[in-house]
Amino acid sequence: MKKHVKRIAEALERMAPAPQEAPDFDAADAFVWHVAPDRLAPVPQVSRVDLSLLIGVDRSRDTLLANTLQFARGLPANNALLWGARGMGKSSLVKAVHAEVLRQGSGLKVVELQREDLPSVARLLNLLRDAPHRFLLFCDDLSFSHDDQHYKSLKAVLDGGIEGRPDNVLFYATSNRRHLMPRDMIENERGSAINPSEAVEEKVSLSDRFGLWLGFHPCTQDEYLAMIGGYCAAYGITVDGDTLRAEAIEWQATRGSRSGRVAWQFFVDLAGRHGVAI
Repeated sequence: MKKHVKRIAEALERMAPAPQEAPDFDAADAFVWHVAPDRLAPVPQVSRVDLSLLIGVDRSRDTLLANTLQFARGLPANNALLWGARGMGKSSLVKAVHAEVLRQGSGLKVVELQREDLPSVARLLNLLRDAPHRFLLFCDDLSFSHDDQHYKSLKAVLDGGIEGRPDNVLFYATSNRRHLMPRDMIENERGSAINPSEAVEEKVSLSDRFGLWLGFHPCTQDEYLAMIGGYCAAYGITVDGDTLRAEAIEWQATRGSRSGRVAWQFFVDLAGRHGVAI
């Protein structure tokens, strides 16, 4: 009997391993959360652009920076959802704002969390709760499908359950969807439910739990050209204005879209042709 009890105890221990020790948070300003086993991996150098190079998002930039500075200084701040058009700098803005906050003397840490790892978020919050730092928890490209239950785990970050969200943790997410789920899914559930008003309330209300909604919309041609001009100025590339304009417009025409990402991709090609490292 004792042998069976011991085997069961060992099996349970394997299924629920002991909590990981907190890492050395002074080792880096950014970390990535991994599971199986749980661990926070430091990121020595974050891939990001300077805040001044993000064109056409002035209001979102100023709002997010002010909110992040409040949090970094120990003041009240809101969780933020950056939603809207693809390639318009949502994730770039989060990383650039973090860099600017660091430049102003804050020790704010950023922790990237993958959507697939949301079920582990309670363990992550317990790891961060007692740390002597403030953390910006960041989930990029967040969205949910019809049968996806991960959104329930997200409530632990936004509401915190009975313990409440740790005072030293703030959550930022980016998404192409304002309500974090496809519009046709919302309409389908409303149309087929016995009580349409409650059919998707739980999922749709998830986005309402973000105190800040920052919308990103497709850029105009002038904004697109201004982005490229800003990159050229920052990296010291001089090109005749008419030539640059014609090449940039041709580039976006071949892509069938115009965005900050397309502007950067054109600039990468331009820099390569001019022998400039970036």
